[in-house]
Amino acid sequence: MRRSLTRRVPGSMLMLVVLAMLWSAAGAGTARAELPVDYNFFAGVPAELANPGGSLPGSNDWSCAPSAAHPNPVVLVHGTSGGAQTNWGAFVPALANEGYCVFALTYGALDVPWPLSAMGGMRPIEESAGQLAAFVDRVRAATGAERVDLVSHSQGSVVGNYFVKRLGGEGRVDRFVSIAGPWQGAWGDQMDLWRGIGQRLGVEPDDLDGMMSMSVCAACSQLVGGSQFMRDLNADGVYAPGVDYTNIATVYDEIAYPYTSGLIAAPNAVNIVVQDGCPTDFSEHLAIAGSPRTAGFILNALDPAHPRPVGCEFVPPVTG
Repeated sequence: MRRSLTRRVPGSMLMLVVLAMLWSAAGAGTARAELPVDYNFFAGVPAELANPGGSLPGSNDWSCAPSAAHPNPVVLVHGTSGGAQTNWGAFVPALANEGYCVFALTYGALDVPWPLSAMGGMRPIEESAGQLAAFVDRVRAATGAERVDLVSHSQGSVVGNYFVKRLGGEGRVDRFVSIAGPWQGAWGDQMDLWRGIGQRLGVEPDDLDGMMSMSVCAACSQLVGGSQFMRDLNADGVYAPGVDYTNIATVYDEIAYPYTSGLIAAPNAVNIVVQDGCPTDFSEHLAIAGSPRTAGFILNALDPAHPRPVGCEFVPPVTG
């Protein structure tokens, strides 16, 4: 009986079956293992210590080919004093595991020895935005993608928006996910207060702005609510009309303060507060960039056609 069954199967069919089995075995052997995800804002620090100036596993693979499901590469734009590794220890593996081509840069770093060189976002925002523009063009050239999606934290939102609005990025960015972004400036409208104090001391407003911009963190004075930089950037509205924005904020934000600074209403903007429906989430300005709840909102923002439930769990401040 066995011999007769064998004779009934054409040799070409047997060959196809064998090849299919070999192909399946090879595929199983070469499939990329899922990356571990540590939902902690500081999860990327050990990687920076082990490989200064490097890239987190799952990011900056310049041979990565975007899939039909996720055609836009994701570019991560860190916050003040953050970097490609230190800011994204949680979200790089979370995005890579979902099949995204993930890229991250360190922008605005000072020309100083490591570890200070790992602290980005120190230079003027205009300069940092130029670095982001060049990085995005490199990502587009490597992947063949027409547009990228941006995921930003804190200062990264303003740097990303300067690129989009002032450096021609509107045609190169599709979706923009802002985490704790100070769209109207950080720490409220403080510049008028400082200008008033300066005038009492005999310091002219323009001189005061210049003095503040000469600090180690030149971007920090630009980010203050009411600064000339923020006024100029928002003079034509906060958002670029050709980009879809999702803003993720926390009521406990102590930097993008008040937190509503990052929740400007517009037809092309979706505003999310992580505590809505989840009172056990105590994320503040740092923890929100290492939270599993934030990760869920990011994934839904990048792929709104396939929304998934976003969980709620206890999230401590600072670490996430």
